Amino acid sequence: MNGLGHILLVEDNPDDYESTVRSFKEANLLNPLHWSQSGEDALDYLHKRGRYNGDPAVVIPKLILLDLNMPGMDGRRTLQSIKTDLRLRALPVVVLTTSSDPNDINKCYDLGAATYIQKPVGFQGLIEAARRLKGYWFGIAIFPEVLPALQLT
Repeated sequence: MNGLGHILLVEDNPDDYESTVRSFKEANLLNPLHWSQSGEDALDYLHKRGRYNGDPAVVIPKLILLDLNMPGMDGRRTLQSIKTDLRLRALPVVVLTTSSDPNDINKCYDLGAATYIQKPVGFQGLIEAARRLKGYWFGIAIFPEVLPALQLT
């Protein structure tokens, strides 16, 4: 069991963020959560650069939840950047999006997504998704060890 590993949520919509936080609480998914509102911000966080430079609160997440459709650097480009970085590519990325387009699904798996989930409609569906996410990722999945190269100094 991996306990309370940190989660990085990459989501541009404040309402979706709030719903996600509420559903996590309802599902008793109490892992520390960092919210990045863009792909650029998520990469800055992961690389501890920009406003995160020297921030001791930055923790490499155990899991990344990534929305696809964001302005600027969208989720596809963010996923590609994570999975082509030798220091980050082992991090599991779960795509959490409204898109059910087979092209998006195939592209994300080709880029290295661990899982692709279509955002549930309605709050009860979101709670159930959070319970399943908790049960799998923080109940039975085994995460890769954080390599020394990932220890952001």
